[in-house]
Amino acid sequence: MSIRPALIAAASFLSIGSAMAQTAAPAMTPSASPSPVAAPTAPTVENGSITHTPSTQAKPLVADTKPTLIADGQFRGVLGLGASVASGNSRSSNLALTGQAVRATQLNKTSLYALALRSSADGATTGEQLRLGGRYDHNLSTQLFAFGGLDFERNKFSNLKLRSQATGGLGYHFINTPTTTWDLFGGLAYTADKFVSATEIDGSVRNSYAYPSLLLAEESSHVLSDTTTARQRVAVYPNLRNRGEFRATLDAGIAVAMTRALSLNVGLGAAYNSEPGAGRKTTDTLLTTGVSVKFD
Repeated sequence: MSIRPALIAAASFLSIGSAMAQTAAPAMTPSASPSPVAAPTAPTVENGSITHTPSTQAKPLVADTKPTLIADGQFRGVLGLGASVASGNSRSSNLALTGQAVRATQLNKTSLYALALRSSADGATTGEQLRLGGRYDHNLSTQLFAFGGLDFERNKFSNLKLRSQATGGLGYHFINTPTTTWDLFGGLAYTADKFVSATEIDGSVRNSYAYPSLLLAEESSHVLSDTTTARQRVAVYPNLRNRGEFRATLDAGIAVAMTRALSLNVGLGAAYNSEPGAGRKTTDTLLTTGVSVKFD
């Protein structure tokens, strides 16, 4: 299926979801915060701890593809599902499962995620991808934080049997309001790749390849309306072993609320590798549509 029909279908999907959300959503008062997070007052620092005073405002109807963030030490999650099946002159199917969980306190945050994708056409597998990982953030002040992460990825059709990546560094909350957040973060990463079949990397035929790299990234989330939110994340990994080579990833999405827990979603992911190996393309893209449910 070409990308243009997929985009048209996604736009129709969101239009229907937006109309449903407007019907289901109660009218919001001007004092209601449009944030998907229980809106705190400005944080203060006491004895080295970051303290938030909870808001007494009513929780609005807002969509989000991420779990609600409340600094109470409890895990909250989001599960997403996207699927399609076609039959007749041709047979095809697509299934995408996503999951996220987060636990936050006044001093730290633990985030976990997973993604599984499988697609087939006329009995043959045409796509198979698995990603999972997590990150730990520790607040050093109201704006500065340290982080460490571990990620794993498998993508058979990109010749990637397993990618293991450890990251660590510092980040800064440049914007942190009820409707907009924007973080910049950077540090170091170490990546170890194992390939399905031996491929030429860095001038040699290899079954595996490991290298250190820099990590330069930013991410943001935006409340666009009472029922619509958007998010995006960009990360670049310049290779320190072989200068001039780098990887980059883009992750973006938009969600339209149907209820306080149920949302319609469209997501776009892209991954670029300046040296993917002989016979492989440098860029992989993924467009998904589906439904997600929040567990608060």
